[in-house]
Amino acid sequence: MADIAIWEGSSTFAPGQTPFAFYDNDSDFQSDADKVAKFCAQRLGYPLMDVELNSGSFYACFEEAVTTYGNEVFQYKIRENYLSMEGDSSTTSYNSKLIDGGLGRTIQITENYGTEAGVGGNVTKYTGRFNVTASVQNYDLDAWATGQGIEGGIEIRKIFYESPPAILRYFDPYAGTGTGIQSLMDAFDFGSYSPGVNFLLMPASYDMLKVQAIEFNDQIRRSAYSFEVVNNQLKLFPIPTRTGTMTFEYYKTQEKNSAVKNSESNLITNVGEVPYENIEYTTINSVGRQWVYRYSLALTKELLGYIRGKYQQIPVPGSNTALNQADLLTDARSEKIALLTELREMLDQTSRKAQLERKADESDSLKRITSQIPYTIYIG
Repeated sequence: MADIAIWEGSSTFAPGQTPFAFYDNDSDFQSDADKVAKFCAQRLGYPLMDVELNSGSFYACFEEAVTTYGNEVFQYKIRENYLSMEGDSSTTSYNSKLIDGGLGRTIQITENYGTEAGVGGNVTKYTGRFNVTASVQNYDLDAWATGQGIEGGIEIRKIFYESPPAILRYFDPYAGTGTGIQSLMDAFDFGSYSPGVNFLLMPASYDMLKVQAIEFNDQIRRSAYSFEVVNNQLKLFPIPTRTGTMTFEYYKTQEKNSAVKNSESNLITNVGEVPYENIEYTTINSVGRQWVYRYSLALTKELLGYIRGKYQQIPVPGSNTALNQADLLTDARSEKIALLTELREMLDQTSRKAQLERKADESDSLKRITSQIPYTIYIG
């Protein structure tokens, strides 16, 4: 036992005495290091009994406790805000920064739906042209893509082969003639006025129904322009009667199906790249520091248990005495689990969802309470 280091009762912290020196230059950490060492030693029985630890052991446990606290806090922040963080720069620290749970990343995700719906998106839409030959009805657009040097194929989105818009065959919607609503104007005594100086404004849905009726009429009763695209094989109706140029829009299949939409570097792509650094000990409030002190004690107790496990019994005058290694390890492990559970539950209770649910419950309770207040009867 003569070679075992024994706690001397006091210590003087100096930078460089912790394993990683994460917080050695923090004035508050420097001030608390010796206090934590004294606190842990006295909770372990000093000076009534020897504690087989030196100051460096206490400092190492203190540093680990602070790091564990910071990791738990920042892991919670990552879980709470990761959707907003993903795709952001990974070079700027998030420490002491307010993370706004905005819609930026959500909008980026919905751009995939915009691509498919043809109302925007995050995939480039290209325009292509090919020659239409008289009396030729079928055209291979995959062969066109190969001829253009496009690898991986294309996806056709729109063919510009159609009759003039139906609105061009629709009378002025603001005029009272030609739309079947002249009788309505007559009913309001507006019919005697010139349509050029008065009108009956109908809902926009009325115009849409008119346009649709004209298009259905052309499709059913006339030989209208139409086409069919199956597996990028284009078939034109009616068969072209003259040579011309056909325009169409398409996506490159490789770009559309690629999982990588942004190839910039230094972006957050997983939780391991979220730029949180070790927490600043100075910023930890008194509640957090009390947790750190207790976790330091649990770590110290665990370390002392491992040390005492090497010596099952110590000879004393006239007998032997057994050391309490098993008790120390059991207590230390249960205390660590309890402290981590306590911290995680507290963090979960401060989540946006929990806070909003609590505010909603509070609002409902206030409504029930105020509903019991008698209403004043007004006598005018």
